[in-house]
Amino acid sequence: MALQGQGGVHMTHKEKAIELLKKKYHCSQALLGAFAGDFGFDMKTAFKISTCFGGGMRQGTTCGCITGGLLVLGLAFGFSDPQDKELETYGNRKTEEYIRAFRDKMKGDIYCRDILGKDITKPEDMAVIRQEGLIMQKCPRAFFASVEILEKMLEEYAGELLNVDLEEINISEDEEIQIMLKNMSRRQGFRRDVRRMLNETRQKVAFIQFDIRRFKIINDLYGEQFGDEVLFWVREQLKTYCNTRQYFINLRSDVFEIVTEYDETAELYDRIIMLGRELRMYKAVKLQYSCGIYLVEDAGMELRQMEDRAAMARKAAKSSLVSQVVFYQEQFKDSLYNRKFVEENIDIAIREGQLQMYLQPKYSISRNRIIGAEALVRWRHPLKGMIYPMEFLPVIEEDGFITKVDYYMWRKAAEFLRRCQSAGIGDCPISVNLSRRHLQDREFMRVLECVVQENGIDKRLLELEITETMEEHVSQAVREMKEQGFKLLMDDFGSGYSSLNILLDTPFDMLKLDRKFMENMMVSDKGRLILEHIITMAEQLQLGLIAEGVETGEQVEMLKQMGCDQVQGYYYAKPMSETEFYERLLENRHRGRV
Repeated sequence: MALQGQGGVHMTHKEKAIELLKKKYHCSQALLGAFAGDFGFDMKTAFKISTCFGGGMRQGTTCGCITGGLLVLGLAFGFSDPQDKELETYGNRKTEEYIRAFRDKMKGDIYCRDILGKDITKPEDMAVIRQEGLIMQKCPRAFFASVEILEKMLEEYAGELLNVDLEEINISEDEEIQIMLKNMSRRQGFRRDVRRMLNETRQKVAFIQFDIRRFKIINDLYGEQFGDEVLFWVREQLKTYCNTRQYFINLRSDVFEIVTEYDETAELYDRIIMLGRELRMYKAVKLQYSCGIYLVEDAGMELRQMEDRAAMARKAAKSSLVSQVVFYQEQFKDSLYNRKFVEENIDIAIREGQLQMYLQPKYSISRNRIIGAEALVRWRHPLKGMIYPMEFLPVIEEDGFITKVDYYMWRKAAEFLRRCQSAGIGDCPISVNLSRRHLQDREFMRVLECVVQENGIDKRLLELEITETMEEHVSQAVREMKEQGFKLLMDDFGSGYSSLNILLDTPFDMLKLDRKFMENMMVSDKGRLILEHIITMAEQLQLGLIAEGVETGEQVEMLKQMGCDQVQGYYYAKPMSETEFYERLLENRHRGRV
């Protein structure tokens, strides 16, 4: 690979990097500067980008060739996209690959002080570095290693994108990365086509985003394979429906997007209604859609912002009782700003301890004794104050940040259990949420094991709450956790369509009754009868049972008569801080000994 230097002379990346190093630019600036032209950046812009990332090198820690190299890869692969988890996962893999290759080439020397043999943070060492010219003696080795690795990775990446739609690779260990590459290639092609259309067209343009209503229920009732067939069928129908000036993409799961030219809004609306009719039935299963439309006003706006506006309209359509098609309105901006705030601040919240663990006690009715607690996340922001779960959980669940929050909460719960253990309390398990995103891979199992071992607690005291599901890969993960000794709770039992089928295949230890049972029990004889049978069934299946949402003494008395002894709800206690719960637990245990 070569680029043009001063006077029109073509220079290799290595030559350019060394030239910049001679001009006293620091390592990350010189490395990014060597590749800047590949991405259409001038040197001034490249130096601005890299300056704030050279801190580690200037402190004498990580070599600037690592920070500079990762900047180059980030520009090439586009790692930073919180709504594109496949791209993020691919980026993380490539980051690890680069650092591993650099460490190997440098024989383990990845710190400035190891490469130079001197510590640049010490004035006396810095004087020696300058006097002996150590930077020009030692640093080229790191530059040459970095450039070789980057050129190889960028060349491979270009080849992957060129061939990804043409080759079928059957090597199992590469299957996941090939799927990611295919999806990335489609998205890049889609966005390239859309941007070209926005630049060239003289017509109006609309972003149409839709999803399949109650798609999870379709998966539960007919199985995941049938759900995949539905998605494939919708994609094939869209190929027929969309012409050369209409572009579509399957963004994720059951969410689709069409970008189209149009003349009049009424005409656009009619076309969408017609498309809904075309897609209304698959193999005798009726399909309904929630559709959001954003009419482009500024063709220069970032594509992500346009997609976000269409997504906000789609979500408004999902909750609308009036219409399944909703046009974006400026009032939706509050939702957009909230999403942006959450996405930009959730990592900081984890790092700075702004997220807090609240605990809601679980009680035994007969003994009036605390028998455990559920861990619930709260966000106390230094400026905004308390941010409640409904304001941020839907965003992080959709974007995938929920996994990081879960890891944080698992550690907080384990640390609390260790504190209880030190106080001689070993019979108060804490249940934590295990989101469905974790169950798509096995990384969470390693994290769970580490959390348990680091805190020296019995793993059965860290209970795992999982929302009911029938997906095969989820059931398999649940079985593996059971084999490892974790206690498993099925959360919101009875909220879906598949609860009884799941009991046949998935080894849960306890059922948590959906709070709707409490509401129905008080107003319906049929509701009470169903609840009585569920309690009897759980007892016969030797499953534990806990009722959520218990708010009145009347509900407590009825549950007691039916034989349900374990409850959780506002009648006994609201969620509370760790300190408040710990004091209540000590008092409860002391009262039990008197």
